[in-house]
Amino acid sequence: MSNFALIVDTNRRPLNPIHPAQARLLLKQRKASILRRFPFTIILKTASNAQTQPLEIKIDPGSKVTGLVLVTNSKVIWAAELTHRGAQIKAALLSRRQLRRNRRSRKTRYRKARFLNRTRPNGWLAPSLKHRVQTTLTWVNRLRRFAPVTAIAQELVKFDTQLMQDETISGPEYQSGTLAGYEIRSYLLEKFDRKCAYCGVEHVPFEIDHIIPRSKNGSDRPSNLCLSCHDCNQAKSNHPIQEFLADKPDVLKRLLALAKSPLRDAAAVNSTRWALFDALKATDLPITTGTGGRTRWNRFRFQLPKTHWIDAALVGAVETITLLTNRPLSIACNGHGTRQSCRTDRFGFPSRYVPQYKFVKGFQTGDLVKAVVTKGKKVGTYIGRCAVRSSGSFNISTKSGLIQGISHRYCQTVHSKDGYNYSF
Repeated sequence: MSNFALIVDTNRRPLNPIHPAQARLLLKQRKASILRRFPFTIILKTASNAQTQPLEIKIDPGSKVTGLVLVTNSKVIWAAELTHRGAQIKAALLSRRQLRRNRRSRKTRYRKARFLNRTRPNGWLAPSLKHRVQTTLTWVNRLRRFAPVTAIAQELVKFDTQLMQDETISGPEYQSGTLAGYEIRSYLLEKFDRKCAYCGVEHVPFEIDHIIPRSKNGSDRPSNLCLSCHDCNQAKSNHPIQEFLADKPDVLKRLLALAKSPLRDAAAVNSTRWALFDALKATDLPITTGTGGRTRWNRFRFQLPKTHWIDAALVGAVETITLLTNRPLSIACNGHGTRQSCRTDRFGFPSRYVPQYKFVKGFQTGDLVKAVVTKGKKVGTYIGRCAVRSSGSFNISTKSGLIQGISHRYCQTVHSKDGYNYSF
């Protein structure tokens, strides 16, 4: 079942979300019109005094994907997964830095030194991390405009990355490992994608195995731990990893590289969790928190699969849960383009210039359009993102491929460009 439809009255007052069949009926009877496609929202043509039920937004923040759900009376009626673009931002900043460093070797005008006037205020976050907080807050505010939200719940999970890298930890509180009191099992599940590191089997009970056995001076550091099914764990026993995987050199190479991979995802979650909490707290809505361990316990208790939006629904104290949707809205952050006055080739030299005006015939690049071509060689119906041209002949990217040379006269805007890409 798809998400419930959000609904507002003619005065933009949020009402209780309704079943998709009810939304179709209201649209068919011309009692409502479509206000937004994503999230799907309809607007009544009359005012309404209907009583609203309280809704709660639940959030499962992640370094790459954040889960968002709307819950009322323990029923999940709307769900989405928000994919961040922190890696793209980091790559863009790296490219800009490399271009600027290249200027230092050129004979250009004198530039005053600026290394003493760049102070960072308290709570400063890198742009790639700040983006995660801002996009999540954007969608929380967007849902508040179209739904009667009265509370927020956020998962606050913590990975102690400093102790994860320190092999000199001692003391009774650390006898069970370097992450005692933290979510080491959850960390390994995320790191190894919930698969056995040796055979790749899924959906079985996993055990934590030492890559270098403790009998051969192997440590309890997370870089020496991996996920293993029971059979592989018993077969490996205390044999060296090179001997156990002698006939699987590709698996051995991948495992050793993955075991020593940096903890960037855990660091991203740690860096942004309190910044997101403070941003949500500024909305003046009651906010509750839950641990990652409790979310995982709830998931096992209700026998639900591991997805970001289901984890969001299981944040905090959950007595019962009913999923009235199984098709979450997939939201990918694309950004609003760049401010470059010209495009460059791979050497950094100008290759083409950007038009002065973004809009052509009422359309701009990135709009989701529907084109119904009635004559010519390209008769048909095409739905996708358009790339505008000053001539009025657009290109449309559809699921089946790129369609070039579609006149603006055949195009109709379905959803204006807003920096996100949507799918189910």
